[in-house]
Amino acid sequence: MHATHTDTVTWNGPAFDEIVTNDAGRPVLFTNARVLTMDPLIGTLTGADVLLVGALLVGVGPGIVTAAQDDNAIVVDCTGMTVVPAVVDTVALAGGRGHRAEYVATLTPGNSGDLLVVPDELAPDVAGATATLLTRPEEVRALVANGKPVLWAGTDSPGRPTAPEAGIPAAQDLTGSPRVGVWIDENDFLHQELTADGRYDETRGGRPHAYEGRYWIDGDRIDYLDDLGFWAFGEFRGDELHHAGYAMRLGARTRS
Repeated sequence: MHATHTDTVTWNGPAFDEIVTNDAGRPVLFTNARVLTMDPLIGTLTGADVLLVGALLVGVGPGIVTAAQDDNAIVVDCTGMTVVPAVVDTVALAGGRGHRAEYVATLTPGNSGDLLVVPDELAPDVAGATATLLTRPEEVRALVANGKPVLWAGTDSPGRPTAPEAGIPAAQDLTGSPRVGVWIDENDFLHQELTADGRYDETRGGRPHAYEGRYWIDGDRIDYLDDLGFWAFGEFRGDELHHAGYAMRLGARTRS
């Protein structure tokens, strides 16, 4: 764990103060950087800008800074710095993506505002910049996720997200949840009962108790830990529960 900011930040301190108190949705512009976009169409840019609006990357390339004053943007001077995607697509790094649309993580307008800023000498390529983050985080100038700073000038940003605690979480009390009940696919093959105590019981093709275990709901995601030891997941989409290729609807409620 890195120390939390307690004193004035030395790298782009005024801009950082504006970013962490940015409640008005002002754009944030990282300017005058070497940018390794990992986008095969855009490539590597020098003396370039990266523009974020909220959680979204909306522009990349030279000359965006000319509109910074018009847009009341917060400007971060990245002279001598390299900007790379914060989420690394190792398959793309190895040349294993056949189409541009398949790239998982690039600094492409329209993608999430996830980026890493490190000194040029510590970022010969994306892999080198990532290695700096993992082995020398004090050298990182900025790590941004969804447009919000996680690290800045080598230390934690105030209010940064923290990782969930490791280990299997406690059972959820889902009494009264509209998602508790028996979910049934359209062919009546799969019945998945979710109970209020965080347990599931799955019937397949009329075979009862085919799978049983625990489950946890986080937003629209559901994670399963089967009593056999394997993990699986599903997703709530409107009034449907999608799991392992099945789309299920709530058929009958269980008693809480």
